[in-house]
Amino acid sequence: MATRYWVVSLPVQNSASTLWNRLQDQISKHSFDTPLYRFNTPNLRVGTLDSLLSLSDDLLKSNSFIEGVSHKIRRQIEELERVSGVESSALTVDGVPVDSYLTRFVWDEAKYPTMSPLKETVASIHTQVAKIEDDLKVRVAEHNNVRSQLNSINRKQTGSLAVCDLSNLVKPEDVVTSEHLTTLLAVVPKYSQKDWLATYETLTEYVVPRSAKKLHEDNEYALYTVTLFVRVADNYRTIAREKGFQIRDFEFSPEAQEGRKQELARLMQDQESFRSSLLQWCYTSYGEVFSSWMHFCAVRVFTESILRYGLPPSFLACVLSPRVKSEKKVRSILEGLCDSTDSAYWNAEDEIGGGMAALGGDADTHPYVSFTINLI
Repeated sequence: MATRYWVVSLPVQNSASTLWNRLQDQISKHSFDTPLYRFNTPNLRVGTLDSLLSLSDDLLKSNSFIEGVSHKIRRQIEELERVSGVESSALTVDGVPVDSYLTRFVWDEAKYPTMSPLKETVASIHTQVAKIEDDLKVRVAEHNNVRSQLNSINRKQTGSLAVCDLSNLVKPEDVVTSEHLTTLLAVVPKYSQKDWLATYETLTEYVVPRSAKKLHEDNEYALYTVTLFVRVADNYRTIAREKGFQIRDFEFSPEAQEGRKQELARLMQDQESFRSSLLQWCYTSYGEVFSSWMHFCAVRVFTESILRYGLPPSFLACVLSPRVKSEKKVRSILEGLCDSTDSAYWNAEDEIGGGMAALGGDADTHPYVSFTINLI
């Protein structure tokens, strides 16, 4: 699938079919590897010249917005497919591959009546795409929220002893809990273990001698228990922290541990559900945005062609996808099919600030309407 297309229109002097045949002939002779298609632009409602000029001012901005939403959804699809391990799917519009939809574009009269004012049609397209973008933000936020909660739990499972969940490391027999005694869990830097063992009994009064027991060790810390009287526990925490030993808050509870497991299972299920739902929504919404974008392009080429060539509408719109090495040759062919008088007039207009720049076209001006569609 090509990823870059030109939409161009050429002025018709006699017959559109004759001009089309000449274009096909020139492309086949001099740039045979360039795909060429008719772009079916309907007879839209012209309105007044002032309305067309006013509309042309908004065309480039609107195109950037719609194109941006299209790419945003596409990137989201690629990210979801990568994370899910799903094989990339060909993006479609109503079951038709996007490149085929572009090259065989047909205007949807039911959705966008051709007799509606052009400004109204563009506003309708913009509103629809903006709504899809808003929906995307909400759905992505929901998905990211669940993913963030899971990441937080995973960090507690895989992080150091200073932050990880201790419930899987502490057994009931490791903890003493009574009316007068309690067991604290101390996280001790590995290099400070000798200091801890030498001082833990004397940090406060009423510490049970030889109650320190190492439960676990990782790359940075060791986890110890210490049993003492309840009434000195708070003071012990404070002094231990001053000495560089962290006392972790912990309450052994099989019910709480089971609750955490259930919460993790629920979040994993929610993440998969959100991810699958978001991916399916993105597939559908990409097709809707792409369809809207192509209808917008039809309005754009119609508007810019009239502003350039005048009334009544008489132009040939087509889609090409030249390779980079063929672009210069294709441009030369297109320019050669333009009326020389029109071409000279347009170049003169460029010099005084008119031309394609005023119509929101490509940065480099040509004696014909031309803009680029980047699918990626």
